[in-house]
Amino acid sequence: MLAYRLFDDGPRLVRDYPVPEPREGQVLVKVAGAGACHSDLHVIAATAAGNGFFKPPFTLGHENTGWVAALGPGATGVSVGDKVAVYCAWGCGRCRTCLVGQENYCIYQKTMNGCGLGVDGGMAEYLVVPAARYLIPLGDLDPVEAAPLTDAGITPYHAINRSRELLRPGATCVVIGIGGLGHLALQILRATTAVRVIALDVADEKLALARDLGADATVRSDAGALANVMELTHGEPVDVVLDFVGLQPTIDLGRKLVRGGGDFTIVGLGGGTMTYGQGRIAWGARVFTPFYGSIPEMRELIALAERGGIHAHVTRFPLERASDAYQALHDGTLDGRAVICPNAAN
Repeated sequence: MLAYRLFDDGPRLVRDYPVPEPREGQVLVKVAGAGACHSDLHVIAATAAGNGFFKPPFTLGHENTGWVAALGPGATGVSVGDKVAVYCAWGCGRCRTCLVGQENYCIYQKTMNGCGLGVDGGMAEYLVVPAARYLIPLGDLDPVEAAPLTDAGITPYHAINRSRELLRPGATCVVIGIGGLGHLALQILRATTAVRVIALDVADEKLALARDLGADATVRSDAGALANVMELTHGEPVDVVLDFVGLQPTIDLGRKLVRGGGDFTIVGLGGGTMTYGQGRIAWGARVFTPFYGSIPEMRELIALAERGGIHAHVTRFPLERASDAYQALHDGTLDGRAVICPNAAN
């Protein structure tokens, strides 16, 4: 089968990679869509620099959907032909966080790898999933369009859930970065809260997308952003800031925008740092660095998408053009999320 795999010298397409066979308790999934993520670019760059966290070779792709193709011995809970989303934060399944579905915070996660991150992911025609609990039914959703929900959707959903008590009518939430995650965060806020949303980005087309998706106001994320947001709020700091960029300028902006007792959530992996201490952020403000989301949250998100509350904007690429998808992601020329389609012709 075809597989887009990461090696020490970079990623490349392999044309004769063997189709995996599911072992005890495992499930084989025929891949419909595999999202290309900025996290992959960081993994690729770190590997090339010789300081990667995950040891290659392995197949990329941690945002995956498809159809159940085969069950390993003892696997239950799904049937061949089921259309499913794949939860990618594969934990130990036994620690106290895993037992409540929060495998994204598995106590032993630092010693384990996840789907497409050290372990073969979904940028191949087939993917082996270690247990049926990681598969969520997709109902009537298009599996290719649903692929980004498994990271670009679940990550902002989890981040927003952390601040639910602050996201009440009359509150203001600033969303920095209207890319793959940010455009879904805006929709989640619109579908599940009644807050005022101010969207920030450096690109005119992203700000236009934010307005189309229901942002109450848009601001260019530049040197004047702080003053321009404060003008919109009549000088008041905001309740929640969601930073989906994570560069030093956006982190510095976010910490200045959040009110006392508010939440500043840094999701983006831009490499910026937040120095937390007296005078660095408003009194009582909380700083979060969330990772992914829980299995129950994934089920909630899929249900929300089935009801039409959110919809990922995707650009489709055949598996043979995976490198083009990553180049477009790197160059910032994508409309929404790039999704690799290994079985597009099947």
